[in-house]
Amino acid sequence: MADSPAEVPPHAAKWFAAQARRDGRDAALAAWRAARGPRTVLLAGPRSFCAGVERAVEIVEQALDRFPHPVYVRKQIVHNRHVIEELAAKGAVFVDDLDAVPAGATVVFSAHGVAPAVRREAAGRDLTVLDATCPLVTKVHSEVRRYARRNHRIFLVGHAGHEESEGTLGEASDRTTLVESVADVAGLPPLAAGESAAYALQTTLAVDEAADVVAALRARFPGIEGPGSDDICYATTNRQESVRAVAAESGLVLVVGSGNSSNSVRLVEVARRAGTPALLVEDAEEIPLTALAGIRTVGLTAGASAAPGLVDGVVAALRGLGPVDVAERRVAVETVTFALPKELSR
Repeated sequence: MADSPAEVPPHAAKWFAAQARRDGRDAALAAWRAARGPRTVLLAGPRSFCAGVERAVEIVEQALDRFPHPVYVRKQIVHNRHVIEELAAKGAVFVDDLDAVPAGATVVFSAHGVAPAVRREAAGRDLTVLDATCPLVTKVHSEVRRYARRNHRIFLVGHAGHEESEGTLGEASDRTTLVESVADVAGLPPLAAGESAAYALQTTLAVDEAADVVAALRARFPGIEGPGSDDICYATTNRQESVRAVAAESGLVLVVGSGNSSNSVRLVEVARRAGTPALLVEDAEEIPLTALAGIRTVGLTAGASAAPGLVDGVVAALRGLGPVDVAERRVAVETVTFALPKELSR
């Protein structure tokens, strides 16, 4: 690790060292000097963990306390590197597929949900399953099953390759088509004579873009059925509204989250569509000093799978560059909680 110059405060030394490793010590020092100065940090509220993520993390932690080790987790329990590393350090073993889990072991399904085929495989191998699927994702699965029972042709608005979409598609794979964009809608074949259509949504989509796709589906298939209540989760909606609020007053928006976190990536996109430069960073050490030069107001938020402490770390790092005045722009108060699965509630 590069030695920090005397002008870099001790609490910001790791940040500077990370910059120096990437760009060289001289370049990092020049960027540090250019970025120095007082600034305001506008915290988006709500931010960080949502109820579904809190529940999923607690399920893994309780499983580690109450079940024989090792406890396996299929896929990442939530999409955040820091959360995964902390749980792994406590003994959780993360696997991509159930064939890596010994018969009879304990396995946790991630918050993103799984297809019915995965559940059948787990039952066939006598695995003890703890289901950490977010209840709002479970709601979407139920909708797709209901549409399938009615022989609807189903369109799932979501992102290809995302674990949530893959699990939802598995509920009725022969009747469900993934739709990612308005352009995709234009390329869909017409309905067969007498066929009806329905749609569902991945819970972590950008609200405005999802609305455009749904409008295109409604125009393409008049009479298409949709969910009785919005599939995009309350936490995703709240975080997007709050990032718009801080973006309107900021020269730069920082979104704390991992690159594979759909809701975190959407926050970056929302800020940019509002006309404000925005960056996705895992933690304070990833913030490029060059992006802060001349920026006196920084908007700061975190995806629903990023721990609050990571936001605190960003504020602390920014204080290394000069005085920081912190204010919050809160658009909603979240009081939602979700019960643990019955296996852990007794």
